[in-house]
Parts: sequence; C-alpha cells; structure tokens
Amino acid sequence: MFFTLTNQQKKTAIWLLIIIPIGFYSKFYRGPASEWVNNSFNGVFYELFWCFLLLLIRPAMRPASIAIIILMATCALEFLQLWHPPFLELLRSTFIGRTLLGTTFFWSDFPYYFLGCGIAWVWMKYLQVGRVR
Repeated sequence: MFFTLTNQQKKTAIWLLIIIPIGFYSKFYRGPASEWVNNSFNGVFYELFWCFLLLLIRPAMRPASIAIIILMATCALEFLQLWHPPFLELLRSTFIGRTLLGTTFFWSDFPYYFLGCGIAWVWMKYLQVGRVR
C-alpha cells in the first residue's frame, strides 16, 4: 500500500532522524557532566522523540495537544518505574526497554519532560506551516 507524506511529515521525519541519534548519544556521552546528560538532560530528547513521532503519525493534531498528551504519557511512564512486575522487568532487561520505559523513578526527571515538551510544542508550531492555533 502506497501513501504520500506531506511536506510537514517529511520535515518531521527528517527531524526525527536527527533527534534519535542525538538522544541515543546522550545516553552514552562521556565527558563533562556526563552523569547529568546520561540520566537527566536526555529526557528532553525523549520528549522530542515522542512528540515528533506523534506529529508524524497525526500531522493534523494541534502541537499543544501533542505536547500535553506526550507529557502526560511520559510522566505516567516515570511513575510506572516504581512498579516492578515480572513482565515489565523482562521488557526493561533489554536496551530498548530500558530506553523507552526507564528503570528508576526520579522526581528530578520531570522538569526535563516539561522542558522537552515545551521545546517540542514551539518546534511543532513552526513545522505546521500556515497553521496558527
């Protein structure tokens, strides 16, 4: 089945292709403030990834709605890190599972989620050329 991407979706896909490696790099960065970058600041890229992925899938959604949905979902995932049933531990035992679900709850992650969604909201508004809402 063939489908066509809009210009906005193409731009969003390009930004995703840029954000994903930066986000992974932030998990492995070794240098000044590496613990902060690896464990806190990378939350900004995590939020950007999810916001842009949702925008790619649902290009007509309002940026504010996307940012709020992603913020609520990722905050819920942060609280989910307090729960350790076997099926979640199995998922978290893989690199992708740890990256997407996280392993340890930290209150200090929340400001980075808010920052990431705020940046994504502004960025998505600019991607939706001609749409002012």
